[in-house]
Amino acid sequence: MNSKFVSASDVAKRAGVSRSAVSRTFTSGASVSRETRLKVMAAAEELGYKVNLLARTLHKTRSDLVGVVGSNLSSPYISAQIDALSAALSKHDLQCILVNLAQVDGDLTKSVERLLEYRVRTVVLLSGAAPDEVVRICSANGTRLVLINRTMPDTVVHADLIEADSAAGGRLAADRLIKAGCRHVAVLISASRTHAKLARADAFIERMRESNVAVTEWREGRHCYETGVEAARVLLTRPDIDGLFAVSDELALGALNTARHELGLSVPEDLSVIGFDDAPISAWASHDLTTVRQSLSALTEATLEAVMGPANGPVSHRRIKVTLVERGSVRRTGKD
Repeated sequence: MNSKFVSASDVAKRAGVSRSAVSRTFTSGASVSRETRLKVMAAAEELGYKVNLLARTLHKTRSDLVGVVGSNLSSPYISAQIDALSAALSKHDLQCILVNLAQVDGDLTKSVERLLEYRVRTVVLLSGAAPDEVVRICSANGTRLVLINRTMPDTVVHADLIEADSAAGGRLAADRLIKAGCRHVAVLISASRTHAKLARADAFIERMRESNVAVTEWREGRHCYETGVEAARVLLTRPDIDGLFAVSDELALGALNTARHELGLSVPEDLSVIGFDDAPISAWASHDLTTVRQSLSALTEATLEAVMGPANGPVSHRRIKVTLVERGSVRRTGKD
């Protein structure tokens, strides 16, 4: 087995043509005779030659590489987001380089600088994923940024913002629990407290207080399924809590499954539960979670538009509309 990459020079030698003829053959729109093209393609097929896209990038003003940076890739919504975005990029002949900050051992700066060495055309920072230092490094290197569901640091000039209307989502959740007749609700936030998650919780709490509904807050733990489990074990031993809003489906599902299968509560008869995101797992019949949807397709489309835009074009601020998705985890009593 040959461990050496087949080069364009190898193809040229086999085809009996020049190195430049091979390059032109694999360059869209370049001039090359039919006879030469057939020779080159036959030699390339025989040798198993593949174009070195990374080397070709060095001769372009913008590369075909897009950096995608995340830190909670196991989250049901984030994983679905990566799946949709990477597929959309591929359809436009763009390649995704994924950086998982949660797996970085040591200095985050080195991982980001290594990403920038690939001359990525854009860096996409997933929801609440990266500290401001990562954003600063990308900006200082002149790399175009797309920030999803996070605020713009003061030091950053050239970045596109994409965010769901988190406050509107919090109000939708509150109105639905009020309509279900809930009189004492819990809101699960965790200790992560990113901009988007705080906006959801704050709007929810404000609407509940306006309606004189008691609210108990849970602001502890990592933002994960297990934190939803722990919150349910502590909060739902209280018989007066009859509604729960979690600022992500991941937290909501942890609480919902614990309520049903460990604490013996009936959902939605004893407890109404609402999440946020509409991750695909939330629609499973075993969960049937009512949730606030930030459309994955709309988010992907907005991200793709930002990535495909001109390098020095004006920055944009795209807001994704949210909607309430009714399923079976909220009571249809009270004011229904």
